[in-house]
Amino acid sequence: MSSISQKLQAVHDSIHAAALAASRPVDSVMLLAVSKTFGADAVLQAAAAGQRAFGENYVQEALEKMVAVNQLLQTFNVATDKLLLQSPVLEWHFIGPIQSNKTRLIAENFAWVHTIEREKIARRLSEQRPPELPPLQVCLQVNISEEASKSGVSVDQALEVARAIAALPGLKLRGLMAIPEPTDDVARQRAAFRQVRELFSELNAHGLGLDTLSMGMSGDMTAAIAEGATIVRVGSAIFGARTYS
Repeated sequence: MSSISQKLQAVHDSIHAAALAASRPVDSVMLLAVSKTFGADAVLQAAAAGQRAFGENYVQEALEKMVAVNQLLQTFNVATDKLLLQSPVLEWHFIGPIQSNKTRLIAENFAWVHTIEREKIARRLSEQRPPELPPLQVCLQVNISEEASKSGVSVDQALEVARAIAALPGLKLRGLMAIPEPTDDVARQRAAFRQVRELFSELNAHGLGLDTLSMGMSGDMTAAIAEGATIVRVGSAIFGARTYS
């Protein structure tokens, strides 16, 4: 078993334990493996261990990686990588800041976008989503801790922006995404995630029909799951420490 496979299993074990502790089904939380800065070989090792959903922050890096992954899939030996070759389709999620000049590339190449914070960006993604593709699954990013350095719509603006996104063709508004202010205090972690869940419930009370809470990373994943996270985003705990150029 590769190191990535072992780490991936350990993360799944942690997710399952947190779900059980919260009296939730173990399959109610999806793991999004954040593969930014790691190469196609790392993605394929995780895919060989059963991981299918991968998160990327940088458009150009992601597109190059997608091409490399597809090329490597075509060269695998069927006898040694049978499982992977039988199910090679990976799901790519964009989880980084969205620049206006990158929306077409995102709309054309990703299945999910977690970081919409402006109606303008949502409209561009809607207009640029190819009609032959299924609707782009999207989350509204909320700046729940009101940090000046963080992206996201304010809680007060969330309903208005969510309604605008939900009305756009080519997009399917699935839920909320948040990155609360980092803290090692579990009570504070849970309080922030609880705010996101309460906002989620409020939006659903207005008929939006959301089903996704994308929240929680390596350091606060357990607290996020306790407060209802349905997607957790984990990178270094699977792939190792990142090196930025």
